[in-house]
Amino acid sequence: MKIDEDQAPWSPKYNGAIKVSNLQTGSFSGRLGSAVGQHQFTSGLVVQEEQPETRLYLPERGLVEVRARAITHPQCMVALWLIGFEDEPSRSGEICIMEIFGKDVGQASGLVGLGVHPFGDPALSEDFGKVRVSGDLTDFHTYAATWDSKRIDFYIDDLLVKTSTQAPQYPMQLMLNIYQFPEASAVAEGEGEGEGEGEEEEEEEEEEVGRVFIVDYVRGWTTAEG
Repeated sequence: MKIDEDQAPWSPKYNGAIKVSNLQTGSFSGRLGSAVGQHQFTSGLVVQEEQPETRLYLPERGLVEVRARAITHPQCMVALWLIGFEDEPSRSGEICIMEIFGKDVGQASGLVGLGVHPFGDPALSEDFGKVRVSGDLTDFHTYAATWDSKRIDFYIDDLLVKTSTQAPQYPMQLMLNIYQFPEASAVAEGEGEGEGEGEEEEEEEEEEVGRVFIVDYVRGWTTAEG
């Protein structure tokens, strides 16, 4: 997955200059102009383009795992989330399996965001944080979550790093994303001035490579309970 240089922002009206490339395993919306739709990340959202109901893979219990390489581009973030299908407004919780900002990736370690966001689900509470992981996150690592009706366990490279004693009670769709935020909101640490003109072509090539999210696989298992 990647962000192209000439790629347009995905939703200028509601999300400004943010660019996104996304793969998801479900989609759903109400009628054009209605407030019925998925992943309502801010207030006042209305449907801009009607989406047919699509249910490709919506596990209710089980395990989802991704093997991927983080990126160091200071304006970018890569993530795998599970969100409620939201055919009812309360079915909207999120299980964040991994969320990594380029500015949080170092050579010896990095920060991985994971946990639960309730959004419109009154049965869930906010339980999200960042875990420091040793090693280079631009190498391949695995990130996973298992969940049943009572708890969610989060794993990095098969090691348990977090448990949340709550869980959504409805089918969840997968959202695999790479984001690019406006430059003013994510400046590279230690960025210098006075770089030579001979370096410009090399920097442009590095810039393009830096917005590519390499994913080996995403896979899931559904338990008998779900």
